[in-house]
Amino acid sequence: MFDIGWSELVVIGVVALIAIGPKELPGVLRMVGQWMGKARRMAAEFQGQFNEAMREAEMADIKKSFDDASAAAKDLSPTNLLTSLNKDVEDAMKIDQPVTPTTPEPPTPATFVEAEAHAPEVETPKPAVPDAKAS
Repeated sequence: MFDIGWSELVVIGVVALIAIGPKELPGVLRMVGQWMGKARRMAAEFQGQFNEAMREAEMADIKKSFDDASAAAKDLSPTNLLTSLNKDVEDAMKIDQPVTPTTPEPPTPATFVEAEAHAPEVETPKPAVPDAKAS
């Protein structure tokens, strides 16, 4: 805080001894010590109140995050999961209405030509010729 070395303290002590006098110097030093003690206690009290406020703020943040986590856990209970799944299925059923079948258009002649070009050739059976011997 203050960068006062031993040499500076000796100079301050000599000046105080000359200015105040040796008779009143112990009383003045006692009073300065009491003031220093009061200042330290006030600084410690301020620091303690500041630390307490910080702990309360941290506890409020921790409590908020815990409340959020418990609300999320409550949403994940088995009954809520089944209820939400049931609602999802009902919503999906409403969205996916059955489609009515439409009648296909009659094929055009080009479609027949394309179909015949891609169809495998089928061998037609030849009529059996009666044997001359059997008759």
